[in-house]
Amino acid sequence: MRLFLFAVLFLCSCARAGCEPKIVNIGAVLSQKRYEQVFKDAVTQANQVYGRDKFKLTAISVTHKPNAIQMALSVCEDLISSQVYAILVSHPPQSNDHLTPTPVSYTAGFYRIPVVGLTTRMSIYSDKSIHLSFLRTVPPYSHQAHVWFDLMREFNWNHIILIVSDDHEGRAAQKRLETLLEERETKNKKRNYENLDQLSYDNKRGPKAEKVLQFSQETNLTALLLEAKELEARVIILSASEEDAAAVYKAARFLNMTGSGYVWLVGEREMSGKALSEAPDGLIGLQLINGKNESAHINDAVAVVAQSIQELFEKENITEPPRGCVGNTNIWKTGPLFKRVLMSSKYPEGLTGRVEFNDDGDRKYAHYSILNYQKSRLIQVGIYNGTQVVMNNQRKIIWPGGETEKPQGFQMSTRLKIVTIHQEPFVYVKPTMPDGTCKEEMTLNGVLIKKVICTGPNETIPGRPIVPQCCYGFCIDLLIKLAMTMNFTYEVHLVADGKFGTQERVNNSNKKEWNGMMGELLGGLADMIVAPLTINNERAQYIEFSKPFKYQGLTILVKKEIPRSTLDSFMQPFQSTLWLLVGLSVHVVAVMLYLLDRFSPFGRFKVNSEEEEEDALTLSSAMWFSWGVLLNSGIGEGAPRSFSARILGMVWAGFAMIIVASYTANLAAFLVLDRPEERITGINDPRLRNPSDKFIYATVKQSSVDIYFRRQVELSTMYRHMEKHNYESAAEAIQAVRDK
Repeated sequence: MRLFLFAVLFLCSCARAGCEPKIVNIGAVLSQKRYEQVFKDAVTQANQVYGRDKFKLTAISVTHKPNAIQMALSVCEDLISSQVYAILVSHPPQSNDHLTPTPVSYTAGFYRIPVVGLTTRMSIYSDKSIHLSFLRTVPPYSHQAHVWFDLMREFNWNHIILIVSDDHEGRAAQKRLETLLEERETKNKKRNYENLDQLSYDNKRGPKAEKVLQFSQETNLTALLLEAKELEARVIILSASEEDAAAVYKAARFLNMTGSGYVWLVGEREMSGKALSEAPDGLIGLQLINGKNESAHINDAVAVVAQSIQELFEKENITEPPRGCVGNTNIWKTGPLFKRVLMSSKYPEGLTGRVEFNDDGDRKYAHYSILNYQKSRLIQVGIYNGTQVVMNNQRKIIWPGGETEKPQGFQMSTRLKIVTIHQEPFVYVKPTMPDGTCKEEMTLNGVLIKKVICTGPNETIPGRPIVPQCCYGFCIDLLIKLAMTMNFTYEVHLVADGKFGTQERVNNSNKKEWNGMMGELLGGLADMIVAPLTINNERAQYIEFSKPFKYQGLTILVKKEIPRSTLDSFMQPFQSTLWLLVGLSVHVVAVMLYLLDRFSPFGRFKVNSEEEEEDALTLSSAMWFSWGVLLNSGIGEGAPRSFSARILGMVWAGFAMIIVASYTANLAAFLVLDRPEERITGINDPRLRNPSDKFIYATVKQSSVDIYFRRQVELSTMYRHMEKHNYESAAEAIQAVRDK
């Protein structure tokens, strides 16, 4: 009966209310009035697909206002006061203010109401610490780096110059491209590319930025591009605004950097408006497909919002959005959840293609047209389908200078920057003459020693200032011969940190960077290393070596034992202080014997007065007696006559016996044990494998030997022992062995 009454009451309430679905308001800030009808039609179409009887979407729209304050007030009064669940916002195509959607994002974001951007491309909106609830159906300009990266791989360009404006957009593009390059490099570290020529090795390793050049309004663009012109790379990627790009093109044309051999890769901003009027022929640019089709983006955004609201209604209890801004500081509790649902939504059948969002709320899998600027016209020569570049083989690209063949992307410089290291006898470093020249010297055979000027830190001056110095030696002779044979000029400098090159962790992170000569070569500070650099697996993965001019293995340097003289060996049983005390004791005892025998009154007492009185010891006789007792030579005459002197003589004889016995025993022990120390037999010598605390051995820090010991697991015990004793240079290590 109760169940029946409840059913009757429910039916009555439905009849009274009509069981109407919940009204869900969707707001929009559109660029023009004509798009308001497009928005309403999109909402009507979404109601036919989504919601069914649970909710009904209602469209509430306004157009952009002249300034930010009016726009924020309009959002509060016209949209938030109507309790909108989400706000769509476009970017006026003719507006020079790229931050037009900012008032909408700030105002709605304060209440955590999701904002869906339609045509906003600026990278600042990816920063979720500023734009809390913002997502968009277009990618930011910085995502064009993915297309640039794929184009570099498509055309096998491995050396690029990146020129970016010193603003948020330029830095975002730089960061995105550098991340892609680092990821590619990390993947290739595990691969073995030995026995490849340089071109094949570069193709396998992938592209890398030879130089990143930033510029601002105050930058001298001519000087900046001159710096780029001196580099080997001829592929230039530009990220800048229309006005800045136009200025760069003008400066590049003045420096003849838009002709044959050069490649210019740009984005959408750099080939539109003012920039396009100054763009050089052969330019390769990008254009987002449907990027400015506001109608298509409105339809896709409404569909994504409707789909997400349906998912939200099925799973969660939704609280009401805030009503108005005046006196209301409470955020919408369901807002963050709704934003997460929106960002995880997938709409594969959109008018602009598949609609998905990444963790920053930016559009994924965007499609681009790849355009070639030919005779003042933009010709599509390929597309980027969201994952890879697909070129149109039916349309040939016209490259800068009117070339039809793909440029190599680099040029070989005839003036090379050579880095070397002070390592005798391969490279000697001496100061220059007062006039800045090198002193001429001859070898013992009368051959002139060839010297070159090399800049580098002076080790003999505090602070190690960078000064010109004279370098010569085997490696310098080799460099001079190479330059004559290969027809190039050079400038030589010493490595700044004095190291050959090894990988070190950066700030205790997992990222590793090369230091020393390896770091300068890979960082573009040098074109070639001419030094006694050992070939190992780690280095061979990054650079190409010539045929080694010297083959050598591991050599162990020990101090040469100095042979001891035979006379010296007889003195070894006693220390020098003991020898001095024994010699002093002999003479002291002799003097005491003389005095006692001369002045003792008991020595003159005679039992029989008729006997002849013995003569007292003279000083020389006492000395003879003292030495005779010590050396056990026997005393025939000249013995002391007094009782006290004889007692002293007996004590001295006992002492002499102990001294002689100790000396004889120690001498025998020294002669038996005095064998030369066994030589180190090699790396497997027990003294190296199981070292004692007093047995010290070491090598040069961050050298090839240091890398070898660090890499070999079976030598880990040896490496731990030697690591704390390693030296900064070979000269220091050799001197330490000499001073041992």
